[in-house]
Amino acid sequence: MDRFQIVIKGRIDIEWAEWFGAMEINYDGDSTILTGELPDQSALHGLLNQIRDLNLKLISVNPDKQIK
Repeated sequence: MDRFQIVIKGRIDIEWAEWFGAMEINYDGDSTILTGELPDQSALHGLLNQIRDLNLKLISVNPDKQIK
């Protein structure tokens, strides 16, 4: 499994947490940061598709190498 940090513009309501599975939701200013482990690239693409389907603005997708 690989860990990722995904940054989305705006603050996602914590009630949307179930949409993002086991990803941890944090906030930095006007951005939402999703952090967590995904089993493979297919799961990452599925999560990115959910972000797109919710019409959220994706800022960045980064491997989180600091936390394993």
